[in-house]
Amino acid sequence: MNRMIPEKETLEIEFKSDLTRLPDSDLIDAVVAFANTRGGDLYLGVEDDGRITGLHASHRDSTKLAAFIANQTIPPISVRVETIPEEKAVLLIHVPQSRSIVASTAGKIQRRRIKADGTPENIPMYPYEITTRLSELSMLDFSAQPVPGAALEDFDPLEIERLRRMVMAYHGEQTLLELVDDELEKALQLVASINGQMIPTYAGLLILGRQERIRELMPTAEAGFQMLRGTEVTVNDSFYLPLLAALERIMAFIDARNPEQEMEMGMFRISVPEFDKRAVREAVVNAFVHRDYTRLGRVLVQMDGDGLSISNPGGFIEGITYDNILTVDPHGRNPVLADALKRIGLAERTGRGVDRIYEGSLRFGRDLPDYSASNPVSVRLFIPRGMPDQGIVRMIVDYQQKSGEPVPLNALFVLNMLKHKRRMNAEEMNRELHLPEAKLRATLERLTESGLVEAIGSGRGRAYVLSARMYHDPAEYVSQTDIDLIRHKELIIKLTEQKGSVTRKDVVELLHVTPSQAYRLLQKLVKENKLVLEGKNNAARYVIPY
Repeated sequence: MNRMIPEKETLEIEFKSDLTRLPDSDLIDAVVAFANTRGGDLYLGVEDDGRITGLHASHRDSTKLAAFIANQTIPPISVRVETIPEEKAVLLIHVPQSRSIVASTAGKIQRRRIKADGTPENIPMYPYEITTRLSELSMLDFSAQPVPGAALEDFDPLEIERLRRMVMAYHGEQTLLELVDDELEKALQLVASINGQMIPTYAGLLILGRQERIRELMPTAEAGFQMLRGTEVTVNDSFYLPLLAALERIMAFIDARNPEQEMEMGMFRISVPEFDKRAVREAVVNAFVHRDYTRLGRVLVQMDGDGLSISNPGGFIEGITYDNILTVDPHGRNPVLADALKRIGLAERTGRGVDRIYEGSLRFGRDLPDYSASNPVSVRLFIPRGMPDQGIVRMIVDYQQKSGEPVPLNALFVLNMLKHKRRMNAEEMNRELHLPEAKLRATLERLTESGLVEAIGSGRGRAYVLSARMYHDPAEYVSQTDIDLIRHKELIIKLTEQKGSVTRKDVVELLHVTPSQAYRLLQKLVKENKLVLEGKNNAARYVIPY
């Protein structure tokens, strides 16, 4: 009989021996730890090394055990218990992830983590981690909390004037300018009333606080930027500044290193920056808004030859991953801080700032922004460098001139997919975009009517390709074939086998493609499990997986 029990423990799998009857406290602690992390499966009657040794007689009543667990947890955890048919009896206790903090009736709060050796363990959840967890679950807005030890004297009048100036510069809510200072602070929830006294909130201290008080009362509010040239750090600046001043400093750093290229579009010439300014500003604002201010670390902007990286402490909040970031309903870690920056005009008012970040690359035909380096403790966004695709830009400008409106984001994604994959049907697109079928069909119909996309075939076999108008000449269009893609992949694999590893530079020299095209080919091979990425930034190399 095939074994139905996993071979080893993971973050979501734990084995517990029951030969001498597992103590009730150990069982409850394991359930609580699962509920406070990602949920998981507890196998009762299995040793740590995976050997099946069976159940103690007192644990064979699964209904009684489920009721006992519910009675010993606060709030009660409803587990699913089933018997696994192995050579000796084993119970599978499936623990759901909780939407709140769970404790045992004895008052213990635990969570799971992976140790340095790759094995899991249960550890206590400390008070500061409880705040972080509640924030991840959208049950606590840290930025709305009053700051212990803070007073209105900690606000800098110069920062209030900076706030007003930004409302005018970024077309924020003009009614805010009509308010006197204390009314403005209340309107943006930068203060909270405690026993009749107005106290700065964390959002207020971040936005209006004096630099020395921010450093003293919020040591987690650090930010910085770095410029890398190869492995050499040419600029490394780290600072504690009020948030609006920090944003201005970081954007000035980026703007000074963001060259523009002029493109001719018929009778017009347009300037195209290497990094879309509005998208970059949204990305930096997002890093400050969504960071976890209970964790040490800093919002860090890094620029190198490959592109721009923006990272912040605190992983994605519950329910958001880099796979669904474009489709999940927007909700943030610090709603009061986010709302203040929206009303000032610095952040996207709909809460869909990530759409603007992707749009900044898509409307110039560049490679997509990448969140894949994010992990449970930090979010990392990479915006690759790249020359604008003149064919895509020409089509988009033409569409906007004729329709009088911008190309919708979903349409930009379709154009980007067809640019890279040449020919796709609606089902293939839907697997990547995760759009409702009706919405995708409407997008394809609109693109076809506008002449940006051509439809081939009918019925379920109907496929879509980019209009030939995006290419400078027919030969360029013909060169975009699946044969080229297959041949390029084979050559990269062969070179990797010969050298032991390859870099993006190796691929550029081998295939005579641009760095962005080389990066895209390597990422496809990684996704197909034909290569594995080791290292990062300038130390990144790709090897054959073993």
